[in-house]
Amino acid sequence: MRKAFMGARLLRLREERGLTQAALARMLELSPSYLNQLERNQRPLTVQVLLKINAVFGVDVQMFSEDEEARLIADLREALSESGTGVSVSEIKAFAADMPVIGRALVALHRQARAGSERLEALAATLGAPLESLASAPPLMPYEEVRDFFYDRHNHVPELDEAAEKLFLQGGLEPGAMDVGLERLLQDRHRIRIRVESETEIGGQRQFDGDNRLLRLSRSLESGQRAFQMATQLAFLEHRQELEKLVQSPRLTSPESRALGRIGLANYYAGALILPYGAFLTAAEDLRYDIDLLGTRFGVGFETICHRLSTLQRPGARGIPFFFVRVDRAGNISKRQSATDFHFSRVGGTCPLWNVYEAFASPGRILTQMAQMPDGRAYLWVARTVTHDHNGYGAPGKTFAIGLGCDLRHAARLIYARGLDLGDPAAATPIGAGCKVCERPSCPQRAFPPLGRKLLVDERRSRFEPYAAS
Repeated sequence: MRKAFMGARLLRLREERGLTQAALARMLELSPSYLNQLERNQRPLTVQVLLKINAVFGVDVQMFSEDEEARLIADLREALSESGTGVSVSEIKAFAADMPVIGRALVALHRQARAGSERLEALAATLGAPLESLASAPPLMPYEEVRDFFYDRHNHVPELDEAAEKLFLQGGLEPGAMDVGLERLLQDRHRIRIRVESETEIGGQRQFDGDNRLLRLSRSLESGQRAFQMATQLAFLEHRQELEKLVQSPRLTSPESRALGRIGLANYYAGALILPYGAFLTAAEDLRYDIDLLGTRFGVGFETICHRLSTLQRPGARGIPFFFVRVDRAGNISKRQSATDFHFSRVGGTCPLWNVYEAFASPGRILTQMAQMPDGRAYLWVARTVTHDHNGYGAPGKTFAIGLGCDLRHAARLIYARGLDLGDPAAATPIGAGCKVCERPSCPQRAFPPLGRKLLVDERRSRFEPYAAS
């Protein structure tokens, strides 16, 4: 563990419990002077102290994680980049360390304002009216609220993970043959029959007829996909009350948001059932997170494995904290799940130097990349395309690039680090969160000038890199 100075968070924990320094010192079996030094950031928080905090208070030690603070710093940098006030990185780091709760509130306000501004611009373009003529900004779209709901949870829902793992063990299910076992469970527990039909007849991949106790599935689905759809239906049948409780989050402000939230949570449960936490984490570690081998063992596809890997954050049994993303050729991010601090900008655009976009030039091939952000943090990225095309000749299909990334300090645990010089900073590709918030001054791929910085215009000089800024 690197030296972690988390005095503000330790002080917040003490104040929330209504304890004096002396009382907390006694509970943690520390001297009052040592605790005082911890709260003043004169001493780093050690693993031993973290374990004592967990034992005494039962709190998730993730609140003291450096990744958690780095995540907040990244979000604050994006939020403040539009202010034009030139807030330095050192000031942002100090703010995130000393006042994390206020920092998260500021980030939330910025996201609401940004989303409202984008909605107004889109509405103005649709109506052909000047932006100034429109009224106040509309609220976040339902899918945006659901995205933030999972982001706040670090893409981990322990209630559903535990329920799914319990059913997996009690139901006698077997990895790689989940469709057979789940069909049996649906029949035995709910008297539901499975009928396979064409997607045209169903009007989609799954349709449940409650009156006739019939679950209709598309015949274009592979066995792992059928298992996922059956597991999703089981979530609605057996955990409706838990799903309803979870979507009462203040993040989800409308019936549409809560409905999308229930679907997202049911899908989460499905992934947790066909890839049960303990067995899947053990296999991932044994196979060094080889996505193809995991897919073969559990009978599911590349995207499903990557998505599940990004959720393994159970206290006391954590996997590598991954960032999972799905993008299309136009750069639209349709899935974005994070168990770590890494994120791409919500202000617009991502980085063209990121290997997720290169994957489209090598369909079906796994690409690896060591990438470094402007703040110096380095990551290992794995990217590959996936294609969904089952509508016959001439019908449009769907092709996406899937990206799975983690902090470089975890990279040695992955098979994909083989042959990479993890200790050479020069081997990392310099990327950014998005052109509008990226601080790299000499990137030849820059599409927009950075927000909040003065554009340098010189009629006497032509530069290789566009949009030079002060």
